[in-house]
Amino acid sequence: MTEYGFSLSSEEHPPADLVAYAQQAERTGFTFALISDHYHPWTDAQGNAPFVWSVIGAIAEATDALRLGTGVTCPTTRIHPAIIAQAAATSEALMPGRFFLGVGSGEALNEHIVGDRWPETDVRLEMLEEAVEVIRLLWQGGMQSHHGRHYTVENARIYTLPDPAPPIHVAAAGTKSAELAGRIGDGLVSTAPKPDVVDAWKRAGGTGPAYAQLTVCWADDADTAEKTMYDRWPNAAITGELGQELPLPAHFEQAAQMVTPADMAQSLPHGPDPAKYLESIGEYVDAGFTHLYFHQIGDDQDGFFRFWEKELAPSLDL
Repeated sequence: MTEYGFSLSSEEHPPADLVAYAQQAERTGFTFALISDHYHPWTDAQGNAPFVWSVIGAIAEATDALRLGTGVTCPTTRIHPAIIAQAAATSEALMPGRFFLGVGSGEALNEHIVGDRWPETDVRLEMLEEAVEVIRLLWQGGMQSHHGRHYTVENARIYTLPDPAPPIHVAAAGTKSAELAGRIGDGLVSTAPKPDVVDAWKRAGGTGPAYAQLTVCWADDADTAEKTMYDRWPNAAITGELGQELPLPAHFEQAAQMVTPADMAQSLPHGPDPAKYLESIGEYVDAGFTHLYFHQIGDDQDGFFRFWEKELAPSLDL
Protein backbone atom coordinates (compact mmCIF):
# COMPACT_ATOMS: atom_id res chain seq x y z
CA MET A 1 0.00 0.00 0.00
CA THR A 2 1.31 3.44 -0.91
CA GLU A 3 2.25 5.73 1.95
CA TYR A 4 1.78 9.49 1.62
CA GLY A 5 3.85 12.35 2.93
CA PHE A 6 4.53 16.05 2.58
CA SER A 7 7.37 18.12 1.15
CA LEU A 8 8.80 20.92 3.28
CA SER A 9 10.11 23.34 0.67
CA SER A 10 13.02 25.20 2.26
CA GLU A 11 13.36 27.31 -0.88
CA GLU A 12 9.92 28.87 -0.37
CA HIS A 13 9.34 29.15 3.36
CA PRO A 14 11.16 30.57 6.40
CA PRO A 15 12.25 28.15 9.13
CA ALA A 16 9.43 28.80 11.63
CA ASP A 17 6.84 28.20 8.91
CA LEU A 18 8.51 24.93 7.93
CA VAL A 19 8.19 23.73 11.52
CA ALA A 20 4.53 24.72 11.57
CA TYR A 21 3.89 22.89 8.29
CA ALA A 22 5.54 19.77 9.69
CA GLN A 23 3.15 19.91 12.65
CA GLN A 24 0.22 20.45 10.31
CA ALA A 25 1.31 17.55 8.11
CA GLU A 26 1.34 15.30 11.17
CA ARG A 27 -2.11 16.49 12.29
CA THR A 28 -3.47 16.01 8.77
CA GLY A 29 -2.46 12.36 8.69
CA PHE A 30 0.74 12.40 6.67
CA THR A 31 3.16 9.87 8.11
CA PHE A 32 6.40 11.36 6.79
CA ALA A 33 7.96 14.47 5.31
CA LEU A 34 11.08 15.34 3.36
CA ILE A 35 12.79 18.69 3.76
CA SER A 36 14.97 20.19 1.03
CA ASP A 37 18.58 21.12 1.77
CA HIS A 38 19.61 24.19 -0.24
CA TYR A 39 22.03 27.08 0.14
CA HIS A 40 20.19 29.06 -2.57
CA PRO A 41 16.59 28.90 -3.75
CA TRP A 42 16.06 28.07 -7.41
CA THR A 43 14.83 31.62 -8.09
CA ASP A 44 14.83 34.86 -6.11
CA ALA A 45 11.01 34.82 -6.02
CA GLN A 46 11.12 31.71 -3.82
CA GLY A 47 13.06 33.78 -1.34
CA ASN A 48 14.35 31.35 1.30
CA ALA A 49 17.06 28.80 2.07
CA PRO A 50 17.46 28.21 5.83
CA PHE A 51 20.11 25.88 7.22
CA VAL A 52 18.30 22.57 7.16
CA TRP A 53 19.92 20.98 10.21
CA SER A 54 18.67 23.74 12.51
CA VAL A 55 15.15 23.32 11.16
CA ILE A 56 15.32 19.53 11.62
CA GLY A 57 16.17 20.03 15.28
CA ALA A 58 13.12 22.25 15.73
CA ILE A 59 10.85 19.79 13.91
CA ALA A 60 12.14 16.96 16.10
CA GLU A 61 10.90 18.83 19.17
CA ALA A 62 7.64 20.02 17.58
CA THR A 63 6.37 16.65 16.30
CA ASP A 64 5.67 13.29 17.91
CA ALA A 65 5.34 10.65 15.19
CA LEU A 66 6.17 12.27 11.85
CA ARG A 67 9.12 10.62 10.12
CA LEU A 68 11.49 13.11 8.51
CA GLY A 69 14.23 12.88 5.93
CA THR A 70 16.41 15.26 3.99
CA GLY A 71 15.21 15.54 0.43
CA VAL A 72 18.05 15.59 -0.34
CA THR A 73 21.44 16.50 1.13
CA CYS A 74 24.55 16.65 -1.03
CA PRO A 75 27.39 15.31 1.19
CA THR A 76 30.20 15.91 -1.30
CA THR A 77 31.25 19.53 -1.72
CA ARG A 78 29.64 22.27 0.36
CA ILE A 79 29.75 20.13 3.51
CA HIS A 80 32.24 17.32 4.12
CA PRO A 81 30.63 13.88 4.58
CA ALA A 82 32.17 13.56 8.05
CA ILE A 83 30.13 16.57 9.15
CA ILE A 84 26.97 15.22 7.50
CA ALA A 85 27.54 11.95 9.38
CA GLN A 86 27.57 13.85 12.68
CA ALA A 87 24.57 16.01 11.77
CA ALA A 88 22.45 13.05 10.72
CA ALA A 89 23.41 11.04 13.80
CA THR A 90 22.36 13.93 16.03
CA SER A 91 19.07 14.27 14.16
CA GLU A 92 18.35 10.58 14.69
CA ALA A 93 19.20 10.96 18.39
CA LEU A 94 16.64 13.76 18.65
CA MET A 95 13.89 11.75 16.95
CA PRO A 96 14.71 8.05 17.39
CA GLY A 97 13.40 5.88 14.61
CA ARG A 98 11.93 8.89 12.81
CA PHE A 99 14.83 10.29 10.79
CA PHE A 100 16.48 9.21 7.56
CA LEU A 101 19.29 10.75 5.55
CA GLY A 102 18.44 11.40 1.92
CA VAL A 103 21.53 12.05 -0.20
CA GLY A 104 22.20 13.00 -3.80
CA SER A 105 24.93 14.23 -6.11
CA GLY A 106 23.78 17.84 -5.78
CA GLU A 107 23.51 20.93 -7.95
CA ALA A 108 26.01 23.63 -8.81
CA LEU A 109 23.40 26.08 -7.49
CA ASN A 110 24.28 25.11 -3.92
CA GLU A 111 27.68 23.50 -4.09
CA HIS A 112 29.72 26.05 -6.09
CA ILE A 113 29.69 28.55 -3.21
CA VAL A 114 32.88 27.20 -1.60
CA GLY A 115 34.84 27.75 -4.81
CA ASP A 116 35.56 24.12 -5.63
CA ARG A 117 35.36 22.86 -9.18
CA TRP A 118 31.95 21.49 -10.15
CA PRO A 119 32.81 18.09 -11.68
CA GLU A 120 31.11 16.11 -14.41
CA THR A 121 28.31 13.68 -13.61
CA ASP A 122 30.38 10.49 -13.35
CA VAL A 123 32.79 12.14 -10.93
CA ARG A 124 29.92 13.48 -8.82
CA LEU A 125 28.48 9.98 -8.54
CA GLU A 126 31.91 8.63 -7.61
CA MET A 127 32.19 11.31 -4.91
CA LEU A 128 28.72 10.45 -3.61
CA GLU A 129 29.60 6.77 -3.34
CA GLU A 130 32.75 7.57 -1.36
CA ALA A 131 30.88 10.08 0.81
CA VAL A 132 28.33 7.42 1.79
CA GLU A 133 31.24 5.08 2.57
CA VAL A 134 32.69 7.72 4.91
CA ILE A 135 29.34 8.28 6.62
CA ARG A 136 28.77 4.57 7.21
CA LEU A 137 32.34 4.15 8.46
CA LEU A 138 31.87 6.85 11.08
CA TRP A 139 28.53 5.37 12.09
CA GLN A 140 30.34 2.15 13.05
CA GLY A 141 31.58 3.99 16.12
CA GLY A 142 35.04 4.26 17.56
CA MET A 143 37.99 6.18 16.18
CA GLN A 144 38.02 6.06 12.38
CA SER A 145 40.25 7.23 9.55
CA HIS A 146 39.70 7.25 5.81
CA HIS A 147 42.13 8.14 3.03
CA GLY A 148 40.27 7.98 -0.24
CA ARG A 149 40.37 9.53 -3.67
CA HIS A 150 38.12 12.45 -2.72
CA TYR A 151 37.96 12.59 1.08
CA THR A 152 40.28 12.35 4.05
CA VAL A 153 39.19 11.65 7.61
CA GLU A 154 41.77 11.38 10.35
CA ASN A 155 41.10 10.09 13.85
CA ALA A 156 37.44 11.04 13.93
CA ARG A 157 34.84 9.62 16.27
CA ILE A 158 31.15 10.41 16.49
CA TYR A 159 30.28 10.22 20.17
CA THR A 160 26.56 10.95 19.94
CA LEU A 161 25.76 7.87 17.90
CA PRO A 162 22.28 6.32 18.04
CA ASP A 163 21.87 2.59 17.58
CA PRO A 164 20.73 1.82 15.00
CA ALA A 165 22.00 4.64 12.82
CA PRO A 166 19.47 6.19 10.43
CA PRO A 167 18.91 4.67 6.98
CA ILE A 168 20.41 6.34 3.92
CA HIS A 169 18.15 6.82 0.91
CA VAL A 170 19.83 7.82 -2.35
CA ALA A 171 18.35 10.16 -4.96
CA ALA A 172 18.22 9.19 -8.63
CA ALA A 173 16.81 10.88 -11.71
CA GLY A 174 18.20 8.43 -14.27
CA THR A 175 19.20 4.79 -14.49
CA LYS A 176 22.91 5.34 -13.78
CA SER A 177 22.24 7.05 -10.46
CA ALA A 178 19.48 4.52 -9.74
CA GLU A 179 22.02 1.71 -10.05
CA LEU A 180 24.24 3.50 -7.55
CA ALA A 181 21.27 3.93 -5.21
CA GLY A 182 20.58 0.21 -5.45
CA ARG A 183 24.16 -0.65 -4.55
CA ILE A 184 24.81 1.74 -1.65
CA GLY A 185 21.46 2.90 -0.31
CA ASP A 186 18.67 1.69 1.94
CA GLY A 187 16.02 3.25 -0.27
CA LEU A 188 15.39 5.42 -3.33
CA VAL A 189 14.34 9.07 -3.73
CA SER A 190 13.17 10.51 -7.05
CA THR A 191 10.96 13.21 -8.53
CA ALA A 192 9.34 11.72 -11.64
CA PRO A 193 7.20 8.64 -12.37
CA LYS A 194 9.88 6.76 -14.31
CA PRO A 195 9.51 2.96 -14.15
CA ASP A 196 12.98 2.53 -15.65
CA VAL A 197 14.51 4.30 -12.64
CA VAL A 198 12.75 2.00 -10.19
CA ASP A 199 13.61 -1.06 -12.28
CA ALA A 200 17.30 -0.09 -12.48
CA TRP A 201 17.38 0.47 -8.73
CA LYS A 202 15.88 -2.97 -8.06
CA ARG A 203 18.16 -4.73 -10.54
CA ALA A 204 21.16 -3.25 -8.72
CA GLY A 205 19.95 -4.74 -5.45
CA GLY A 206 17.72 -1.90 -4.26
CA THR A 207 15.27 -2.78 -1.52
CA GLY A 208 13.27 -0.79 0.97
CA PRO A 209 11.12 2.28 0.36
CA ALA A 210 11.01 4.09 -2.98
CA TYR A 211 10.15 7.75 -2.37
CA ALA A 212 8.96 10.16 -5.05
CA GLN A 213 8.04 13.83 -4.90
CA LEU A 214 4.91 14.98 -6.72
CA THR A 215 4.87 18.74 -7.28
CA VAL A 216 1.38 20.25 -7.37
CA CYS A 217 -0.36 23.59 -6.98
CA TRP A 218 -3.78 23.55 -5.39
CA ALA A 219 -5.85 26.72 -5.72
CA ASP A 220 -9.54 27.62 -5.92
CA ASP A 221 -9.25 28.02 -9.69
CA ALA A 222 -6.86 26.77 -12.35
CA ASP A 223 -5.83 30.25 -13.52
CA THR A 224 -4.62 31.24 -10.06
CA ALA A 225 -2.71 27.97 -9.79
CA GLU A 226 -1.04 28.46 -13.17
CA LYS A 227 0.09 31.95 -12.24
CA THR A 228 1.43 30.75 -8.89
CA MET A 229 3.34 27.91 -10.51
CA TYR A 230 4.98 30.16 -13.07
CA ASP A 231 5.77 32.97 -10.63
CA ARG A 232 7.07 30.78 -7.83
CA TRP A 233 8.35 27.52 -9.33
CA PRO A 234 9.25 27.98 -13.04
CA ASN A 235 12.25 25.71 -12.56
CA ALA A 236 9.83 22.76 -12.77
CA ALA A 237 9.71 23.27 -16.53
CA ILE A 238 13.49 23.34 -16.97
CA THR A 239 14.48 19.93 -18.27
CA GLY A 240 17.71 18.05 -18.93
CA GLU A 241 20.94 18.70 -17.05
CA LEU A 242 20.45 22.43 -16.51
CA GLY A 243 19.11 21.75 -13.01
CA GLN A 244 22.49 20.37 -12.00
CA GLU A 245 24.70 22.76 -13.95
CA LEU A 246 23.34 26.30 -13.54
CA PRO A 247 25.08 28.06 -10.63
CA LEU A 248 22.80 31.01 -9.78
CA PRO A 249 19.10 31.70 -9.22
CA ALA A 250 19.36 34.38 -11.93
CA HIS A 251 20.35 31.68 -14.43
CA PHE A 252 17.26 29.63 -13.58
CA GLU A 253 15.14 32.74 -14.05
CA GLN A 254 16.72 33.28 -17.47
CA ALA A 255 16.13 29.66 -18.49
CA ALA A 256 12.53 29.86 -17.27
CA GLN A 257 11.83 32.63 -19.80
CA MET A 258 11.88 29.92 -22.45
CA VAL A 259 8.74 28.29 -21.01
CA THR A 260 5.22 29.59 -20.51
CA PRO A 261 2.54 29.05 -17.84
CA ALA A 262 0.79 26.79 -20.35
CA ASP A 263 3.91 24.61 -20.59
CA MET A 264 3.88 24.11 -16.85
CA ALA A 265 0.13 23.52 -16.74
CA GLN A 266 0.56 20.53 -19.02
CA SER A 267 2.98 18.79 -16.68
CA LEU A 268 1.83 19.54 -13.11
CA PRO A 269 -1.48 18.81 -11.37
CA HIS A 270 -3.04 22.10 -10.35
CA GLY A 271 -6.28 23.85 -9.52
CA PRO A 272 -9.28 22.45 -7.61
CA ASP A 273 -10.06 19.27 -9.60
CA PRO A 274 -8.95 16.16 -7.68
CA ALA A 275 -9.08 14.03 -10.83
CA LYS A 276 -5.84 15.58 -12.13
CA TYR A 277 -4.04 14.77 -8.90
CA LEU A 278 -5.37 11.23 -8.72
CA GLU A 279 -4.22 10.59 -12.28
CA SER A 280 -0.69 11.71 -11.42
CA ILE A 281 -0.69 9.70 -8.21
CA GLY A 282 -1.62 6.62 -10.24
CA GLU A 283 1.35 7.19 -12.56
CA TYR A 284 3.76 7.16 -9.62
CA VAL A 285 2.17 4.10 -8.06
CA ASP A 286 2.26 2.26 -11.39
CA ALA A 287 5.94 3.19 -11.76
CA GLY A 288 6.67 1.29 -8.55
CA PHE A 289 7.05 4.03 -5.93
CA THR A 290 5.92 3.03 -2.46
CA HIS A 291 6.09 6.45 -0.76
CA LEU A 292 4.70 9.57 -2.44
CA TYR A 293 5.09 13.05 -0.97
CA PHE A 294 3.40 16.23 -2.15
CA HIS A 295 5.12 19.53 -2.80
CA GLN A 296 2.51 22.31 -2.80
CA ILE A 297 3.85 25.32 -4.68
CA GLY A 298 3.22 28.72 -3.15
CA ASP A 299 2.05 30.25 0.10
CA ASP A 300 -1.33 28.52 0.40
CA GLN A 301 -0.17 25.45 2.24
CA ASP A 302 -3.31 25.52 4.39
CA GLY A 303 -5.45 25.25 1.27
CA PHE A 304 -3.62 22.15 0.15
CA PHE A 305 -3.95 20.52 3.58
CA ARG A 306 -7.73 21.09 3.45
CA PHE A 307 -7.84 19.73 -0.10
CA TRP A 308 -5.91 16.64 1.01
CA GLU A 309 -8.25 15.98 3.94
CA LYS A 310 -11.54 16.61 2.10
CA GLU A 311 -10.79 15.46 -1.44
CA LEU A 312 -7.65 13.41 -2.00
CA ALA A 313 -7.37 11.26 1.12
CA PRO A 314 -11.00 10.02 0.91
CA SER A 315 -10.54 9.25 -2.80
CA LEU A 316 -7.49 7.15 -1.89
CA ASP A 317 -9.46 5.32 0.84
CA LEU A 318 -7.25 6.73 3.58
